Amino acid sequence: MNNLLNIKTPAEDQAHAHKADYGLLHHGLTNLRQSYWNLPTEALYEEIAFRGEARITSMGPIVVNSGKHTARAAQDKYIVREAETEDHVWWGEYNRPLSSEKFSDLFCRVQGYLQGRDVFVQDCYAGAHPDYRLPVRIITEHAWHALFARNMFILPESREEYRQHVPDFTVLAVPGFKAVEGIDGTRTSTVIALSFERRLCIIADSAYAGEIKKSIFTVMNYLLPLEGVMTMHCSANQGSGTDDVALFFGLSGTGKTTLSADPTRGLIGDDEHGWGDDGVFNFENGCYAKVIQLSPSAEPQIYAATHRFGTLLENVVFDPITRKIDLDDEKITENTRASYPLSYIDNAVEDKMGGHPKNIVLLTCDAQGVMPPIARLTPEQALYHFISGYTSKIAGTEVGLSSEPEITFSACFGAPFMVHHPMFYADLLKRKIERYNVNCWLLNTGWVGGPYGVGKRISIQHTRALLNATLTGALLDVDYYHDPLFGFEVPAVCPGVPQNVLYPAKSWPSEGEYWKRYRQLAARYVDNFKKFADQATPEVQAAGPRL
Repeated sequence: MNNLLNIKTPAEDQAHAHKADYGLLHHGLTNLRQSYWNLPTEALYEEIAFRGEARITSMGPIVVNSGKHTARAAQDKYIVREAETEDHVWWGEYNRPLSSEKFSDLFCRVQGYLQGRDVFVQDCYAGAHPDYRLPVRIITEHAWHALFARNMFILPESREEYRQHVPDFTVLAVPGFKAVEGIDGTRTSTVIALSFERRLCIIADSAYAGEIKKSIFTVMNYLLPLEGVMTMHCSANQGSGTDDVALFFGLSGTGKTTLSADPTRGLIGDDEHGWGDDGVFNFENGCYAKVIQLSPSAEPQIYAATHRFGTLLENVVFDPITRKIDLDDEKITENTRASYPLSYIDNAVEDKMGGHPKNIVLLTCDAQGVMPPIARLTPEQALYHFISGYTSKIAGTEVGLSSEPEITFSACFGAPFMVHHPMFYADLLKRKIERYNVNCWLLNTGWVGGPYGVGKRISIQHTRALLNATLTGALLDVDYYHDPLFGFEVPAVCPGVPQNVLYPAKSWPSEGEYWKRYRQLAARYVDNFKKFADQATPEVQAAGPRL
């Protein structure tokens, strides 16, 4: 906010109560009107309302409109090319290079832009495991972004801890600043640029909050694998013991958050995790759930969280008179989001840590309607599908997507956030699977009875029945049939799941058309994997489909 009249704001008297000794001068930020340090949720509510950034709705959640960007601007993300990191980075579509000189010039102009303005600072951590915890600082020009950071990251526990906080990485979120293509070497006025050497990320001309969390995830995906920790775009939960952990890999819209929020199991986290020598740990302290058409019966805990004080609802439609939210209305975007603390889920695991996984579930949303609802994978098949990362992008999750799902192959089920080559992560995963004897599965949450527009999406009840049988071990003792194209095993029976779901060919109007579409998808797999074949082992290459 550019407070030209120097009006005193609600939390101004408390702005420095939790200020760190390591101040903003260390970031080159000077001549600010005011900096608000580590304000609690209640104070941020007051600042948000005072500044007109968002509205308070029925039962207390804040509703904000993120403006022109309602999804990640994946094509506007850059990694600064530096001597320290150049040989480690998987340069290409997702890690576009930006010169160090261009980044310096961009940062200088951002520093000038912020002079005379207010900023909000949240000092926090990424990583629940004390040995791998990364101190981070989120500096924003919007109070609601500070609330988002406070919901999503792990917070210091005392005033003294705030005072002593020194960030190892800083995110500077300035949606009001626009890059200049001819000067900054960017594709558009929007830019997300990360410098690992300077430990700094700049987010400009995008208010979509997901850019903040995914930038820190990208940082963790670079740093921790160099220490032998597997970083994963997955959710995680556990049964009655820490030795009954399940991981759910998947892109946005495949069901990571929904399926991991199981009232019979403890929730470790819904999106980003590490896997070290003593088990799995969450990177975050909150959830960032997609909430379009959220069902109070199928997803009761997430639904309840959308109606609580402290929850931040992004691009959700509400009635300005009654202040009641409408989770079914997609007029702004299909990618409506809720950010809330993990503690809002009743069965959340308090320390956000678990043991080694017993089951790994790779989630795919197959809009072609041909993949079986679940398949048991060998370790080699699991690596093949992990590297492939097949799913259908759901409308709204990235800028430029059409209203219909699009076939995509996103390596490691999170290619836009992976900094190293996918085979680097696959090798880490292979060693973990083999060492801990993990069961691996491919779970399809997409369409049955035909492709998108013809068939219908597999019901959440059938998916949960399959998942429950998987996690309880019941699926290990049933008969399986061999998939002739992909070679994996598909259960012939499962309680609560009809035969036409378990045998997708039988649910199509024409079995001939089904096999034609299935072979086309298999061919897409083969073609996509060619770019990884030179670094994949012969065993993994042989684990793909046979046409």
